[in-house]
Formats: sequence, structure tokens, C-alpha cells
Amino acid sequence: MQKKSEDFSMQEALRLSKTPAGQQLLSKLQQADQAQLKKIADQAAAGDYTNAAQQLSALLKQLGE
Repeated sequence: MQKKSEDFSMQEALRLSKTPAGQQLLSKLQQADQAQLKKIADQAAAGDYTNAAQQLSALLKQLGE
């Protein structure tokens, strides 16, 4: 798969994880249903980015309540 310019690199992800917003995101993801997170990751790995993004967004909204 060819990398698009808007794709996130591992280096960028590591840099984000060290910011306050990144730490907050990691904390929320650790509280999430791990089976649901795996399903979302599997969808993304299979190329179903739209559905994975929608599911992740819904999950994060649920965790923010």
C-alpha cells in the first residue's frame, strides 16, 4: 500500500503520545473495551477506514460521557 502524505507515521504517533492530548487519548483507550478496539483495528487493517473511524469516534464519545 502506498503511503499518502496525510498518513500518520509511527514517529508522529510517538510524538503525539507524549503530548497532554495524546496522554488523555491513551488513557481513554486503556479504559475502552479491548475486544471492541481490536475489532476497530481489524477493520482498519482490512482497509475499511470509514467504518473504523466511525466506530472509533463513537467509542471515544462514549468514553467521554
